[in-house]
Amino acid sequence: MTDQQPPDRPAAPAEHGTLEPWEVFRREKEGDPMRHGGSVMAPDAVLAVHYARELYGRRQESQALWVVRRADIHELDDPDLLDPPLDRSFKKPGGYVMRDKLAAARERAGTSKPRAKRERS
Repeated sequence: MTDQQPPDRPAAPAEHGTLEPWEVFRREKEGDPMRHGGSVMAPDAVLAVHYARELYGRRQESQALWVVRRADIHELDDPDLLDPPLDRSFKKPGGYVMRDKLAAARERAGTSKPRAKRERS
């Protein structure tokens, strides 16, 4: 973001002088994910960027900043939306257990588990 008001925003979204919370996300070094750094209170985007730059960038501790109006963040908390309807446990490291599948297949086939081979000393 630059020091100019975004084109899709009205010039004064809140009453003059009314402070709004803005969330600041920052990246410490190249390749790191963006992490929530904190919040600033500002009347508009331009001042929010200045405040964020002053708080999270003046000591070069951040490589990049995102400044987002808190009212523009949408929370997804619907369990039906977050939990997929299909069983995709095979995609999780511990979700697809071959031992259980082999035991079920051996039971259907009527065979038993082979014994481990012993090495002779």
